[in-house]
Amino acid sequence: MAAEELKFLICGDICGEEGLEFFTGIIPGYVKDNGIYSVIVNGENAASGFGLEEKHCNALFDSGVDVITGGNHIFEKKDFHPYLNSASRVIRPGNYPPGAPGKGWCLVDKGGFKFVVVNLQGREYLSALDCPFRWMDGFLGENQFYPDIPVLLDFHGESGEEKEALGFYLDGRITAFWGTHTHVQTADNRILPKGTAYITDLGMTGAINSVIGSDIETSIKRNKMQILYKTLPARGPCMVQGIILTLNKEDGKALSVDIVTITEN
Repeated sequence: MAAEELKFLICGDICGEEGLEFFTGIIPGYVKDNGIYSVIVNGENAASGFGLEEKHCNALFDSGVDVITGGNHIFEKKDFHPYLNSASRVIRPGNYPPGAPGKGWCLVDKGGFKFVVVNLQGREYLSALDCPFRWMDGFLGENQFYPDIPVLLDFHGESGEEKEALGFYLDGRITAFWGTHTHVQTADNRILPKGTAYITDLGMTGAINSVIGSDIETSIKRNKMQILYKTLPARGPCMVQGIILTLNKEDGKALSVDIVTITEN
């Protein structure tokens, strides 16, 4: 008898309100048409490209999202900090110092099937945070979830080398690993030798004609002049990028990980 499968749609960083609007408009139908069990998305750039607000979280949850992850911009909006402290399924990188708003993981029980989502941030070319390798060692040692309960990790990092290194370090110890932050979808989706589903970066949700989601002209000017002009999310036809992660419902193990891109007609 074939294993019963659960499909997770896991999507890359939402860039601005236009990306958010496209995502929330298209996802309910996509979930229904493709038999998606759960939706996870990185939302840290939803507020005009930098940060997240409660209204954005509400819109995402209303569209069918189960967990919202973050990254280095999750703390941008100070008014959001109290919500981040109270929200059960909005998480930020766990390796920030103790006392930072929010938490780094959540346990989801959906229809009797439980899974854990963890959020971490890389250290190469980003802020000097606690070591994500050691943080995961401690987390997995303190919480005996896997293999009984799938552990899914959003690793928000700049460096592909760091992402691959952590992916292999955790291979066989967690169910799935995906990278976020660079907004460029990679083509290295695969099941690692010990069974962990992996991709270096999911990509992004936002304007197709953009520089990693931002306005093209300003992005060119920043690079030519080496002046950090403020960028805004680009406008125009949008896309959603990410993966479909398929798990075996019986044992929670990863069966496949496939790239997905949904574009605006």
